[in-house]
Amino acid sequence: MSLEIAVREKEGVRILDLKGRLTAGKEVERLREAIHEQLEAGHTKLVLNMAGVDYIDSTGLGSLVVCFTRVQRAGGALKLLNLNRREIQLLILTKLTTVFELFDDEQDAVNSFFPGRKIKRFDILSFVKKHSQE
Repeated sequence: MSLEIAVREKEGVRILDLKGRLTAGKEVERLREAIHEQLEAGHTKLVLNMAGVDYIDSTGLGSLVVCFTRVQRAGGALKLLNLNRREIQLLILTKLTTVFELFDDEQDAVNSFFPGRKIKRFDILSFVKKHSQE
């Protein structure tokens, strides 16, 4: 299944809704192109909605890091939204939870771009505690 990306905007923040697999090949290239297009258009506040992503391989994970770095160099920020259990475990295992801001609520992700707004970040410690008992 190829990666589909739908772009929408909420309060000046671009939300990229991803659907499919984030794997080596055309899928990873499509994500990089989408990020490049957003930056070229001057959009530097980006959220990747991962709700529709069912699999990420090592190349896909590396691509997320490359995209994060590219956005950061452009003076912006890239945040992740609605990751599934496996994706969260992958980020914890690779220690990328120290790099990415994770959210499970879209409004909190948008609010994180505005100083002074109340936000609730994804609670990694609670996630680990909950799933270590299973």
